[in-house]
Amino acid sequence: MLVKEIAQTDVITVDVETPLLEVARTMRTERVGSVVVVDGKGVVAGVLTDRDIVIYGVAGNRDVGDLVANDIFSTNVFSVPPDAGVTEVVDMMHDEGVRRVPVVSDGDLVGIVTLDDLLCHISRQLEELADVVRGEFPR
Repeated sequence: MLVKEIAQTDVITVDVETPLLEVARTMRTERVGSVVVVDGKGVVAGVLTDRDIVIYGVAGNRDVGDLVANDIFSTNVFSVPPDAGVTEVVDMMHDEGVRRVPVVSDGDLVGIVTLDDLLCHISRQLEELADVVRGEFPR
């Protein structure tokens, strides 16, 4: 299976200069735990999570009102093409210790694949396997 088959295509983005409080409000409004941070040209610069806001923003040594996305977003980010294999992406996420990966095609952000997306996909596959087992041994 390919990443494009399970990735979310409605990606919430913020500019690197977006005030941190505005980022947090956007996350609340959009009901997401992360946003993709893009530069002025729309190029993926990183990912900013609700955890980043708490750990590096609220619990940091600076006034949150003075912070922008660029001050705290995670630069430990890589992207994958839409035709990357799901298994390959799982391995990359494990190796890099990340839960979210932007999906980029020809330099354009086209989606995001998250740990939640992968868990839902895997659970559907396991349910399909369980159906096979149930079919072989009716009760």
